[in-house]
Parts: sequence; structure tokens; C-alpha cells
Amino acid sequence: MASTALALTVSAALADPVTIRIVSKDLLSTNPDDVKLIEKYEEALKAQGTDLDIQLVDLPSSGYADKLSAMLLSGDIPDLIYFQGGDAKMAEQGILEDWNNWLPKTTYLKDALFPHNVERLKNYPYLLYVYPPRIPQPVIRQDWLEKTGVAAPQTVEDYVTLFKAIKDGDLDGNGQADTYGVTTADNTNELDAIFNQAFGVTGTWMKNDGGEWIAARVSNAEKDKIAFYASLREQGLYDPEYITTKWDVKEDKFYSGRAGVIFGSSAEVIDIYGGKMKQAHPEENPGLVLLAPPKGPAGQGLLALDVSKESRGLAIATTSQHKEEVVKFLDFVASPEGQAIERMGFEGEQYTKDGDTIKPTDKLATWYARFLVAANWQPPVQWMSPAAQESLKVIASNFKPDNAFVWPAEYAADIDATENVYRSWVYKFISGEAGMDQWDAYVAEWNNAGGQRMTDYARTVLNAQ
Repeated sequence: MASTALALTVSAALADPVTIRIVSKDLLSTNPDDVKLIEKYEEALKAQGTDLDIQLVDLPSSGYADKLSAMLLSGDIPDLIYFQGGDAKMAEQGILEDWNNWLPKTTYLKDALFPHNVERLKNYPYLLYVYPPRIPQPVIRQDWLEKTGVAAPQTVEDYVTLFKAIKDGDLDGNGQADTYGVTTADNTNELDAIFNQAFGVTGTWMKNDGGEWIAARVSNAEKDKIAFYASLREQGLYDPEYITTKWDVKEDKFYSGRAGVIFGSSAEVIDIYGGKMKQAHPEENPGLVLLAPPKGPAGQGLLALDVSKESRGLAIATTSQHKEEVVKFLDFVASPEGQAIERMGFEGEQYTKDGDTIKPTDKLATWYARFLVAANWQPPVQWMSPAAQESLKVIASNFKPDNAFVWPAEYAADIDATENVYRSWVYKFISGEAGMDQWDAYVAEWNNAGGQRMTDYARTVLNAQ
């Protein structure tokens, strides 16, 4: 009996670790930090009695969604999959697990979710993306705000006043009034993030005066908002080149003084902007200030957040033989110990420790979470700038769920066509190529491009809720 027990003990000790395969964009076996992070997780989990061999499946970042789909359709299906598009067809084929069946079994992960995660899982339970929502928020150099002599804006009118002060104030000291109040990249989405609510654009679908559901993009509130954007451009306050301005050009205009206000899509991005601004102006060493969403004719707050589904996120494959181990892994990442690793990196690199005192290094500013950012984790030391911290508070206090929903596949062409019509007309209105008196022509074109068909379907969905 003793020899049998000893043999079982030796067998257990020599048992191979459970292998789980993970595929995720920008998580690569060729990246030393990624490999070191995975090894750190394996070590910590083993100390808790879970022996894993976590293998990274390398896919290039360029064309990731298409390459992932090709891999999955070939039958090569990892245990944990990060999607950035293409997930719906896999869910329809029954390849993706329902997260609502697994989250109740976790200790930490179920409590790490943000409010929008909870709502999205009700509507589409196959993807999990535990990060603060990416809602653009405006920032300005603190020294420039002080130079304008204008208080931080609280209303739509205050924003106009600030933009004028930036344009006319020669804040960059080159003797010319050649700085726009604000610039954005590609389209007006960033402006919409803070001006939608102010002008009464409360969601994707709104009711008209007759009580019928209509798309917000053909509403009177949208018309008023676009007219406001056009007035900013007419006054030289909004960069007219926004339509051809990409992200790198937008940032360069900010650092070089050609634009006073730009939008950061997340707290991390705001801190990147702050770091680059200081690098560009080491003598002035300017910090950034976050500007609040304005009060307007119809309200205040950030834009309503689409909770119909996650557009990206992690999925567990139904074909996996090790679902429990995958969930254990993510549950550990969501734990206080796991988040300390996930969010802060490695001692001696991203931070130093002297007794109980933790001090961030410069490398922590460029570190990023690979899997999740738990909503309830309290860091032992704060490394984000005040502007970045404030952006998270604003998002938390301004959560408004949208009434958007997932469209059936047969509406894909209509969605694309109406989007193209909208973007084309918005640019024409803002540039002055079209006047606001042509709004009805835009609405008619939008409806003819598929908007009426979409509206008819939306009413059946929304009236049934």
C-alpha cells in the first residue's frame, strides 16, 4: 500500500502541465515582454496548484481579423481567442462558448466587469473585453489654458470662447493666428463624443415629434449639431483638414501648436499625448488638462455607449479540452495578484520596491495590459497623470447605454451605404459645399440608400422592447 501511494504521489508530481493555446493580436512569442509575462503567470498559477503551459499562437497584426478567420476555418482553433472582427460567423457556427455559463464560476473575474460589459453580455455573450470603454475626451496644454485667460469650459458657448482664445491668442508665440481651436482625425466622431448629448442626440435611435422611432442621424438634434460644427469651421476654429487628417498628423498638429485641443480615446492614450508633448517642449515641460463634456441646449454628458455587443474581445473555443483551465487563468489575471502583474509589469523594470514603498519607473508609462483591466482593482501606487485619472472618472459617471442593436446580416449593404451618405453630407455641410437648407435632400438620400428599410426594421425591434 505504501509503495502504491508513493507511486501515485510521484506520478502526480511528474504529471505534465495542461497546455492551453492563446491567440491574440500583438501578443507574440517573439516579444520578450509578452513571453516574460506569460512565464510570470505560469509561475504564479503553479504556486496556487494550477500547472499550465501557456502557448502563444503568433499571427501578424496587419490583417489580423482575416488571418484569424482563415486559421479557425482551417480547423486550427486555439483555446482562448482574441477577436477584432469576424467573431459573429464563428458564434453562429457554435465555435464560441457562452461567457454567462462561466463567469458565475469565477472568484474574481465576475466582479471585475465594467457596467457596459454586463450589458453587452446580456445581448451577445461570446466576447469579453474587460477594459474601460474607449470614449474620446478633449485635452489641452495646461499652460495654454492658463494663457487664454479663459476658465475651463462648462457649456457649448464656453467651448466656442476657448477655441476663439486659442486661435487669436498666438499661444505658440510665432506671431501668427494660425492655430485651430480643435482638430480631429478622419471624421467628427471625436466631437460627437462630447457634443451629442449637449445637442440632444441621446442615442442611435430617437423619437420624432410624432412619437415614431427615427435614426438620430436624420433628426433635428443632429441637424443642429452639424450646423454648430459648420459654424466652428466658418470661424476658423475647427481644422478644415480634419477629413484628411490621420492619427499621427492629428497628434503632430497638437505637439507643434497647430491645434489647441485634441481628443484622447483612453486614459493610456492621454498619458501618451502628455509624454510626447513634454518631449516636444522639454523647456516648458507642459502638462495636460482634461476638459469636461459641455452643457448644451439639450443636456450634458458623454455620448451614449453601444451595448449591443463587444466589437472585440476574448472568446473560449467550444472545441477546447481545457475550458476550466482557461477560465482559471483569466480569473487569476483578474485577481489582485494577477492585476499587479498585468497592470504594473515587473519589479526592477516598470517599478522598484523599497520595503512597502513602490516607485514607478519611466518604463511603466509604456507598459499595457495584455488581457484585461479589472474595474475593481486599486493600484498600490498611481502612475497615471491627473488628466488620465480624471478621464476614467468622467467615463464612470457618464455611462449611458445606447439603444443600438445587432443587425441581421442582410442589412450590411444598407449600413455601409447609409454611412457613406452620412459622412459625405457631413463633410459637405461643414466645409460649406452644402448649406444647412439642404438638410432635407440629405435625409432623402439617406433614406433611399437603405435608411428607410433600416428604420422600418428598427421600429419592429425597438417597439418590441
